[in-house]
Amino acid sequence: MPTNRITMRQIRETLRLHLCARLSFYEVGRSLKISKSAAAKYASLARAANVDWAIAQTLTDEELEARLYRPALPRSSHQLAPDFASVHQELKRAGVTLQLLWEEYAKDNTLAYKYTSFCIKYREWAMGLKRSMRQTHNAGEKLFVDYAGQTVPIIDASTGEITKAQIFVATFGASNYTYACATARQTTADWIGAQVLALEFFGGVPRLIVPDQARALIKNPDTYDPQPNRLYDEFATHYGCALLAARPAHPRDKPKVENAVLVVERWILARLRNRKFFSLMELNQAIALLLVDLNQRAFKKLPGNRRSAFEQLDLPALRALPAKRFEIFRWKSAKVNIDYHVEFEGHYYSVPHALVRTTVELRVTATLVECFSSNQRVACHVLSTQRGKHTTTPDHMPASHRAHLEWTPQKLIDWGLRIGASTAAVVSWQLEHRPHPEQGYRACLGMQRLARQFTPVRLEAACTRALAIRSPNLRSVTNILKSGLDRQQSLPSTKPGALPAHENIRGPDYFH
Repeated sequence: MPTNRITMRQIRETLRLHLCARLSFYEVGRSLKISKSAAAKYASLARAANVDWAIAQTLTDEELEARLYRPALPRSSHQLAPDFASVHQELKRAGVTLQLLWEEYAKDNTLAYKYTSFCIKYREWAMGLKRSMRQTHNAGEKLFVDYAGQTVPIIDASTGEITKAQIFVATFGASNYTYACATARQTTADWIGAQVLALEFFGGVPRLIVPDQARALIKNPDTYDPQPNRLYDEFATHYGCALLAARPAHPRDKPKVENAVLVVERWILARLRNRKFFSLMELNQAIALLLVDLNQRAFKKLPGNRRSAFEQLDLPALRALPAKRFEIFRWKSAKVNIDYHVEFEGHYYSVPHALVRTTVELRVTATLVECFSSNQRVACHVLSTQRGKHTTTPDHMPASHRAHLEWTPQKLIDWGLRIGASTAAVVSWQLEHRPHPEQGYRACLGMQRLARQFTPVRLEAACTRALAIRSPNLRSVTNILKSGLDRQQSLPSTKPGALPAHENIRGPDYFH
């Protein structure tokens, strides 16, 4: 309807020039500087109201306006008006369109709106909602996650030190069903650990998770192609969902969680503002109780509440959780030392000796250290907190090193006794007269090699001669065998198998 005097003057002039002066609509429009269609519209309104130029002259502006622009007739009270709140909720279901909903509404309703009017009136109704509610989100499609700006003090009961707990919030786009919990910080482990708990709270996995481009999650923030870090990417792979990080400095990309953060701050954190908490567990228990009330509060403009909407919309569309919970871990590169061990936080873990001087990837969980080379796991150890110690798997050692590991002093002496008394005496001497036990092991392993090379009988004879000449070491035994002296009949007067008297020679009984 016209709302000012200029428009009414244009209408009167249109009627005068067209009805009285017989000008065409084109000429009227050109004269009044209005469009030809506007002139035709004014003339059409006058014709429909049976108003000619003579009658128009007798009417005031208000009367003429009332004659030309009659109020719309009220619709029959018997008409079945659409429930646009239900329409808005139904649009969130997969495959549901306005066309389908109009057909269902118009069926057997002779006074139903036409499809175009139905769509226009729905959009007018939807404009009355908050922006975050106006967006149409498919059921089970997007889970929005973020941290609240507010924190909650945690008091250390023993020291009185106060730390600030961070509040994580997750909400579904279709139902607004909300989860919240407290974490110590906003590290990668905190972010992902909270999302693991959120998925378990919801009882399923959405198609998309929409986070901020936080440094703890996104290694290469970018407006168009953000790249998640390795751990976050493996989290998404484990749960079979995709990641769609919101653009930096664009909170309207995730208004759902922005609104959910405000709701959590007002309905949960505000209620806890006067309470004192001494642990994260205590705080999370309090949040969980208030979260039930939050999700059961009735919507103001939509039917039901967050929980009922979630059960009707999102829950049926979610994929099942995997059988095993995602385990938080860390990745770290490490170079394999010459002793085929890698270091992590002061402890040393073995890898196959063939990887010496290469670089491997360590995947560290709360209980395990896994080593990867060329994306293949080559070692797995229990995580140890003992600094300066070694965790070694025998299969990772070279053959000679494994032999050292397998042989104990008693085992070596028993081997010598099986060959003969002289051999056992020489073995005992090696173990007692070396600066380091491993040197004695090496000498004993050398004697085992001589037994294979020259036969045990010749080794026993060579050891007898070595004892007789008071030189019971590996080099002497080797020289005796190589020169064939073990085959000579003449020996020094020392009894076979007897060692020269000396206070440092303890004999095989010492090792029992």
